[in-house]
Amino acid sequence: MTMAEEIKTRYSDAELAEFKAIIEDMLAKAKSEYNTLRGVVMHGGTNDIEDTSPSFKTVEDDGANQLSKEEASAMAQRQYKFIKNLEAALGRIENKTYGICRVTGKLIPKERLRLVPHATLTVEAKEMLAKSGKN
Repeated sequence: MTMAEEIKTRYSDAELAEFKAIIEDMLAKAKSEYNTLRGVVMHGGTNDIEDTSPSFKTVEDDGANQLSKEEASAMAQRQYKFIKNLEAALGRIENKTYGICRVTGKLIPKERLRLVPHATLTVEAKEMLAKSGKN
């Protein structure tokens, strides 16, 4: 069997490096957003010194733009889960199992991984699990 006939079972090191760069960029942004949300949860609505900063006053005065502690907390929890999923994806890159569907064993298409870099299922496997009621 020639290389052309061989079915590709994993992404190349160069491809993994490309995904790693995408994930690290997303991870940096996600951590920054998480820290911002945590700040809202920890300090929002209190009368400490941070309330006196001009930018905070502007947001505080405009009730329509103010994020409630509950909303910020829920968003922070989602962001934390996203960060953990991205970190797990980096682990899969390190052990060269990144991009392999955990149900079918097939490669997850690059287009999907670029949009959802922490994906562990092909779209087909995800739909199959949804129909069977499993996740």
